[in-house]
Amino acid sequence: MGCYTFRGNPIILFAGVLLYFSRESNYTFCGFLYIMFMRSKIIRFQEKSIKHALKHRRIVILSGARQTGKTTLVQQIVGKDMDYRTLDDTFLLTLAKEDPKGFVRNTVAKTMVIDEIQKAPNLIPEIKILADRNNRNGQFLLTGSANLKTLPSVTESLAGRVKNIRLRPLTMSEISSAKPLFLEKAFNKNFPLKVEGFGKSEIMEIAFRGGFPEVIRLKKFTEQREWHKDYLITLLEHDLREIANIKRQNALKELLGVLASWSAKYMDAAAIGSSLSLNKLTLDSYINALVSLYLFEQVPPWLKTDYDRVGRRAKFYATDTGLMASILGWNKKDALLNHDRAGKLIETFVFQEIAAQIDLENASLYHYRDRENREIDFIIEREGGALLGIEVKAGHNVSKEDFKHLEWFSKNLAKDNFTGIVLYSGDRTIHFSKNMLAVPTAMLWAKL
Repeated sequence: MGCYTFRGNPIILFAGVLLYFSRESNYTFCGFLYIMFMRSKIIRFQEKSIKHALKHRRIVILSGARQTGKTTLVQQIVGKDMDYRTLDDTFLLTLAKEDPKGFVRNTVAKTMVIDEIQKAPNLIPEIKILADRNNRNGQFLLTGSANLKTLPSVTESLAGRVKNIRLRPLTMSEISSAKPLFLEKAFNKNFPLKVEGFGKSEIMEIAFRGGFPEVIRLKKFTEQREWHKDYLITLLEHDLREIANIKRQNALKELLGVLASWSAKYMDAAAIGSSLSLNKLTLDSYINALVSLYLFEQVPPWLKTDYDRVGRRAKFYATDTGLMASILGWNKKDALLNHDRAGKLIETFVFQEIAAQIDLENASLYHYRDRENREIDFIIEREGGALLGIEVKAGHNVSKEDFKHLEWFSKNLAKDNFTGIVLYSGDRTIHFSKNMLAVPTAMLWAKL
């Protein structure tokens, strides 16, 4: 299986453990995670999906934000029967643009790997022609740091020929080498009674760091912030120009901060457009560009009901909490004491962990809100109609009141095929009723 391999001294690892558990130590939780990361092998869950797809589809596309580990993962998969070509190489990029037909045909390998395919979208029609002439599976493995389906420069559809796979920033399950079993346990209402070591402050530490592999290598908070700053400059001043015509760069940068502040909330597009002096068409195009780069993601509303007071607005989430906190300029101490910031950060972090596990399942992610102000942070629907509702609390206390919207949804809309969970920063699993559980947030990545 694919992994990131790092070398370290076991004595240093042991010293880190002692430092972390010492009451006299100021060693941070993320400092301890840094030592663990540098010593461990990080297994990416999607490698299995990629290998399986290459056996059953002619074209496989691995997409995700820059620096999430796509190239590293693909290079670990590439064998003697694969021809790896990256369009970050200016020579290869020139060849791809000047002679796309020759570029995709000039190989004797079983599989051609083209890294950063969004840089040369003119290759897509030629890839389609070859895939249509030969029904052999595993002909192309493409990676992209932008969503090809949303790019105006991509006019050809690869429907029926392609398997799309998403690679997100590292999850805590991957970092801790835990199998992604949270959804299975949730639908079966079968969690361990207790998980320790992850209170609110530790979860906030993890969320402030985020999941980019390069950031996890950095021990100091200031270094992580600097990396996020450089990352955004590269995206906005370089990558974005390749996929969109952005005329008002300053407005786009302001929009980035606005969207980050609306993460885990219901965005008021009209108010945002007015504050930035952007008309609806321009605002939508700028938002779509940021979504195409996988900086933000929309969660649609759950509408499978005849109840006429259901809200129909999507909910926005940042795709990496570390990047979000850097964009907003938050510091850990203030966010920990600020109820709104802590709630936003932890809910966004939970979204990222859940979304990565849903990518591996035949399931869909929604949210619920109606005009009676009943809200459920996440609704997960499995094939067959089984429903899971999840509410997220930043604090370490939970009560019956926290289940009121889940209980209403269960009785009035979902009937018997529903499980309700309140995630909180405590350490015990508590059964409040037959289908209602309070579950520690750390169960998302615990070794269940």
